[in-house]
Amino acid sequence: MKRFLCILAGAILLLALLLPGCGGGATQTAETGKEPVKFKIGHCTWIGYGPLYIAREKGFFQENNIDPELLIIEDESQYAAAVTSGQLEGLANVLDREVIHFANGAPTNVVLALDESAGADGIVAKKEIQSVADLKGATVGLDKSSTSYFFFLTVLNKYGLRESDVTVQEMGAGDAGAAFVAGKLDAAVTWEPWLSKASEREGGHVLVTSKDFPNTIVDVIVLRQDFVEAHPEAVTGLARAWFKAIDYWRQHPDEGNRIIANALGLSEEEVKEMAAGVNFFGKEENLELFDQQKEEGTVFQLASLASKFWKEKGIIKSEVDVDEFIKPNFVKEAAR
Repeated sequence: MKRFLCILAGAILLLALLLPGCGGGATQTAETGKEPVKFKIGHCTWIGYGPLYIAREKGFFQENNIDPELLIIEDESQYAAAVTSGQLEGLANVLDREVIHFANGAPTNVVLALDESAGADGIVAKKEIQSVADLKGATVGLDKSSTSYFFFLTVLNKYGLRESDVTVQEMGAGDAGAAFVAGKLDAAVTWEPWLSKASEREGGHVLVTSKDFPNTIVDVIVLRQDFVEAHPEAVTGLARAWFKAIDYWRQHPDEGNRIIANALGLSEEEVKEMAAGVNFFGKEENLELFDQQKEEGTVFQLASLASKFWKEKGIIKSEVDVDEFIKPNFVKEAAR
C-alpha cells in the first residue's frame, strides 16, 4: 500500500533541498561535546519509515550524535536524482528499486533494513482464477514503475509462469484495483483499500499477498558512498537509533503510532491499519537479513534476485555486485 499521498510539490522540494538542515543548529551533544553529524534522508509517505520520527522525537538520534533531516518526497525520479546529485545524503526506499538506481549510477550503499510489506500488497482476481497458475492468459493491471512489478514477477517465477503468459495493462496500483472492482480486468496487483474491496466484485477475491512472500517487498536505507566513507560512526549511530525506535514502538505502540501519525499527516487509525500489514525490522531481524553466511532470507539474496529480474527485462544493463552495493558492517557494529 505504498506511495500514495503527495505531500510536496516539486518547487517546494527543491527549496527544501537547498535550505540548510534544520533542527539542531550548532548544538553539541552532552555525551561527546561534538557537533552532531547533519545529513538529509528523503522518503515517501509510508508507515514503514515512521519509526525514524520516533527516533527523532525521543532523542535517539541525539544520543548517537546525529541530526538527520527527514524530507517527505513522493516522486521517485526526484529523490533518486537528488541523491545522485548530492542534494540528499540518503533515501528510505524499496530495495528492488534501489538496485535499479545503483545499477544506473547512483553512488549508494545499503546500510540498514527498515521493514517489509506483510499483507499490505497483493494480487486480486476474479472467481475463475483460483491459483497463480490460473493467471495464464489473464489480463492483469499493474504499475511497472513501482515495486508492484517486482512483486508480480516474484509471484510468477515461484509458480513457473512468465510475464509473457499474461497480458499486462500498465496503470497505477490504485487505478488497477479500481478497474478490477469495476470488472475491467481479470486480476490486478494492488494494495489497500483495494485488497479489501475485491469482494465488491462478484467472485472477486485476494489471490496472494505479500504476507505469502516474506522478504520480497523490503524497505532499506541507502546512503551516498562518500557520506558512508566520511562518517562511518554516523551510519552506525543511525542504525542504533533505528533499533531503539523499533523497541520503543513495540513497547508503546499507541504512543509510537501517535508520533508517526503526526509526522506523516495521517490519522492514528490509518497508521494502526497500515502497521497491521507491515513487519518492522529491529536489531535481530537486521542481523539475520545482513548475514552473509545465509543462502536465503537476506538482503543479498533479494538484491541478487532483483538484479537478475531487471537485467532480463532490459531495465538495467548488467547485474549489480551486491557485495559492493550492500554494507553489513554498520548493522553488525550497531547491534553490539
